[in-house]
Amino acid sequence: MKQELIRFPFQVIFKPFSSFWDLKYDNKGSMKASYLLIAFTIIAFILQKQYAGFLVNYTDPRAINSIMDIITVVIPFVLWVVANWSITTLMDGEGKFTEIVKVTAYSLTPIVIVYIPMTFISRYMAQEETAFYYLMLSIASLWFMWLLFVGIMTIHQYTVMKTIVTMVLTIIVMGIIVFLGALVLSMLQQIYDFIYNIYRELLFRT
Repeated sequence: MKQELIRFPFQVIFKPFSSFWDLKYDNKGSMKASYLLIAFTIIAFILQKQYAGFLVNYTDPRAINSIMDIITVVIPFVLWVVANWSITTLMDGEGKFTEIVKVTAYSLTPIVIVYIPMTFISRYMAQEETAFYYLMLSIASLWFMWLLFVGIMTIHQYTVMKTIVTMVLTIIVMGIIVFLGALVLSMLQQIYDFIYNIYRELLFRT
């Protein structure tokens, strides 16, 4: 089991089509490994902000907030999974909610294996070598998007074009969810302020 936790993510990044097929039809991969990959992704971003070399790190040390780093990974992840599940349910997708979680999490593997070592390597880079740092981060990001594309296409059994349309719609739905969430929070804040002001007024008059 422990071997599978380590081996399958590396199998995914080099053989995505067969690996995601095994994930769907042979029950490969696990939720435990998915959670670990999300945790390692959060750690990778935190380490990057705190320990990347000064030539590539423009983060103000006084503005570092690990809670915000966690939120900036977890919230988009949850939004993507919920939005994709909602869209694909309407578009005859065959992927289950847990499969979308696993695919998205396993697709993060390149981020983990590139960002963490590059963070510490960047501390010893000269100015002219920083281009290599940015190149590696770009490769990791593109690799992640490629794996996510293949994974979504495989678990839902979509064509290439339908996968592209689905992913675009997923991003749009994510934006709608964020907008509605912000609207609801704003309304709740206004209701709270209204009730609180009434309470203060009554308290003052009595």
